[in-house]
Amino acid sequence: MSKSLLEVKDLKTYFFLKRGVVKAVDGVSFSVDKGQSIGLVGESGCGKTITAMSILRLEPKPAGKIVGGEIIFEGQDLVQLSEAEMRKIRGARISIIMQDPMTSLNPVYTVGNQLAEAFILHGGIKNKAEVNERVIKVLEQVEIPAADTRVRNYPHQMSGGMRQRVVGAMAISCSPSLLIADEPTTSLDVTTQAQYLRLLKKIQQETEMAMLFITHDLGIVTKMCDKVCVMYMGKVIERADVRELWDNPRHPYTIALMKSRPALKTKVARLYSIEGSVPSLLDMPLGCSFNPRCERATDHCRQESPSEEEISGSHYVSCWRAKE
Repeated sequence: MSKSLLEVKDLKTYFFLKRGVVKAVDGVSFSVDKGQSIGLVGESGCGKTITAMSILRLEPKPAGKIVGGEIIFEGQDLVQLSEAEMRKIRGARISIIMQDPMTSLNPVYTVGNQLAEAFILHGGIKNKAEVNERVIKVLEQVEIPAADTRVRNYPHQMSGGMRQRVVGAMAISCSPSLLIADEPTTSLDVTTQAQYLRLLKKIQQETEMAMLFITHDLGIVTKMCDKVCVMYMGKVIERADVRELWDNPRHPYTIALMKSRPALKTKVARLYSIEGSVPSLLDMPLGCSFNPRCERATDHCRQESPSEEEISGSHYVSCWRAKE
């Protein structure tokens, strides 16, 4: 039995369309320990969000289907559980913060009513006064001022930062073991983003909650995560401790991502960008999926998909030339 809180093993989630089969998640493996933060990084469309949705068993149906692998959470394989059993886990043991809070909040209900639902459904609390007390307490936990007044507000009466805090309050209301944060700072300005990230880190330290953090921003990963998995076209192509990856990236795609970040102290005529674009998942290239855009690709890379190799104790790369 796995000692990790969550262990994803060779997860495969495919979409069966009229035009063909889309391998959105194709053999993803990683683990998350209690109190640990893992970052999922990569370009849009690489499979980060579908990986998160698959963990919650919310892959878009009927086209989307988990066709292989295991998702071991607290000793149970979530892939084998029924929908009724999964409903007991979602929100209570595993929660998620989505990108846009307005898509997670119902505009016709007050934030207090929406938070109360979590305590009633997952916490089993029926007493109205107790529910209201818990709602105010969790709003205070995410540092919303005048929480006893804010419970009567509708989502449109709050700023974007406040709405994101409310969504965060909903996610942590039942003290989950694992929080999935899917680009939770996308719609926030830089100052509010920094405040929100500090708040998430503070809550994690207080509750020993594990976190799966999905983002495009490598800077956020260094602040929020202990380990990072770099994804490309449905696969994890490199995974390592954050500091190890930052100091010693080995996959050409990871190196290119690092080079694409603007440096404040260096002036350049043109920022570095990765050549080409991400291929269609309906027309995958032979061999390594990154080979059409890779500056170091060889005939071997174009003919055979690389297996994962260990670079060091916690550093793994899927690249034929990683050890050169």
